[in-house]
Amino acid sequence: MKREMDQTMQFSVGRENGQTVEDIILAVYHAMKEKGYDPINQIVGYIISGDPTYITSYQNARYLIRQVERDELLEELVQSYIRHHDKPAE
Repeated sequence: MKREMDQTMQFSVGRENGQTVEDIILAVYHAMKEKGYDPINQIVGYIISGDPTYITSYQNARYLIRQVERDELLEELVQSYIRHHDKPAE
């Protein structure tokens, strides 16, 4: 069978244990909180800068957050915000 050379191939890297982006954000949040950091500020610092040192290595949080592209983190956060705040017009 001849394969078309102008087709785009898709590649997907699986996350360990099938964790969702939401699972990873929450795990990182809890690890940061347990270590006494302000998890919101630290996660925002990581998303803006891409510097993984904003995230503690405690509970494998730094490894986990690097499993997700920063744009995926932003997408999940915006979607969650909209789901939570989008109220039907009355």
